[in-house]
Amino acid sequence: MVAFTLPKNSRLTEGKAHPAPKAEPSHEQKLKTFKVYRWNPDDGQNPRVDTYTVDMNDCGPMVLDALIKIKNDIDPTLTFRRSCREGVCGSCAMNIDGSNTLACTKACDDVAGEVKIYPLPHMPVVKDLVPDLTNFYAQYASIKPWMQSESPAPARERLQSKEDRTKIDGLYECILCACCSTSCPSYWWNSDRYLGPAVLLQAYRWIADSRDEMTGERLDNLEDPFRLYRCHTIMNCTNTCPKGLNPAQAIGEIKQRMVERRG
Repeated sequence: MVAFTLPKNSRLTEGKAHPAPKAEPSHEQKLKTFKVYRWNPDDGQNPRVDTYTVDMNDCGPMVLDALIKIKNDIDPTLTFRRSCREGVCGSCAMNIDGSNTLACTKACDDVAGEVKIYPLPHMPVVKDLVPDLTNFYAQYASIKPWMQSESPAPARERLQSKEDRTKIDGLYECILCACCSTSCPSYWWNSDRYLGPAVLLQAYRWIADSRDEMTGERLDNLEDPFRLYRCHTIMNCTNTCPKGLNPAQAIGEIKQRMVERRG
């Protein structure tokens, strides 16, 4: 069996423990423990896991609420992304209790015992829970994610039948949180060339749109042993999507289009 050893500067160490602030005798506490990944590129130290104890009776129900509580009241050095708090922006995507999800829609009570929080896996880390999504967004830009048409622009909107409109259901809702791509082993090992589930779902969103007239060019852009065909239908992407979408099905539809156009 092959043994893999992490470089010394990548090995996790035990971090600091931050107990819950003492409460008034009349205040009943509901304590929850959070184990949070910490890494600061400026201090030269190994990554560590800090432990925080939060009184959930003085905190909102979601994991994001707990992280905000930690940052505001316990440790202001904790760094993470967040914005909408409604599962719309995708900013707070992270690995919680072993699964990629959105901190703003993951309830603390859904996790039995201590809550383990890490950045999205197999991505460079900027700091703490903030992954570097530079490559992810460059891949998204490479599929030209906007409507392309050679027909003259109409005086008003481009019309679409109800039947054609339903073909992009389950596609346009993607919020580019990267939960699916960073759960995919094929993307872990080939992220420099394989586009990954999120970007391929977005590519199919435009291939399936009847208003777009560049289907052939879009398929040409994906006709590559790595960009599309590194998908091995592992299904992690579909299982982890916090919006309930099915990137694996979208990838399968692209492959079907490839076969059909070959005759």
